Amino acid sequence: METSSRPVSPLRQRMLEDMHMRKLAPKTQDAYIRAVSRFAKFLGRSPDTATAEDLRRFQLRLVDEGTSAITLNATITGLKFLFDVTLGHGDVLAKMQSVRVPHKIPVILSKQEVARLIACAGNIKHQTALALAYATGLRAHEVVSLRVSDIDSQRMTLRVEQGKGDKDRYAMISPILLERLRVWWRVARAQGRMLDGGWLFPGMNPINPLTERQLNRAIHEAATLAKIDKRVSMHTLRHSFATHLLEQKVDIRVIQVMLGHKKLETTALYTQVATEVLREVINPLETLQPA
Repeated sequence: METSSRPVSPLRQRMLEDMHMRKLAPKTQDAYIRAVSRFAKFLGRSPDTATAEDLRRFQLRLVDEGTSAITLNATITGLKFLFDVTLGHGDVLAKMQSVRVPHKIPVILSKQEVARLIACAGNIKHQTALALAYATGLRAHEVVSLRVSDIDSQRMTLRVEQGKGDKDRYAMISPILLERLRVWWRVARAQGRMLDGGWLFPGMNPINPLTERQLNRAIHEAATLAKIDKRVSMHTLRHSFATHLLEQKVDIRVIQVMLGHKKLETTALYTQVATEVLREVINPLETLQPA
């Protein structure tokens, strides 16, 4: 949660307590508080005095400012919590409507591009982290949250604790990835950067883990060095992992489990970008008989 030297208003304190009671994730709480703060700044008075027309004008302002659909919907969700839960006055939201988020297919790297990307990472820690992200399909926050004790070399698994949706799961480790991890462990231990039972990818201070921001900066720098023109992020490695598995004929339900997706429909998105699968489809034009 955000910290401030200013006293917390009774309304904010009650909202913080309501979110704490429901055990909302810290990031979710931060997002809700930002949404309410933005609305309060627009309104110029306490949000608990707002009318339905005030909220309608606020959404219109956000749209006029070019706010993205995702940010707009997230803002509405935060305000919905305030008015529905904290104030018990949900009817005031009657004139606010969430908007459709444009459907976009994810950016996918070829296997050659992934290899170049990993090789161009600035140091062995970043190279290993990127290799692990691609080899397991883990999200950025799942990668930086790993501890050495999460690796089970006997079962060739990686324990992912409290991933998205506060769910635990296992990821599979390949022999090549395990060897990369062992090399990184030996280097980090020799440098005194790997603590017993500590983070698999420690930050500058080994007591703290590498941050998502540092990892994203590392992949952006690697993409530049690798001369990859595509828009690359840590999630691009996750998308590429799933797509390459699909192209290797791995069952989509297995991929769903490996990604930790709740719904198969989410995993099915990758059928739209698996070009190797599409290339195997025989175009009906090729089957026409000469007239």
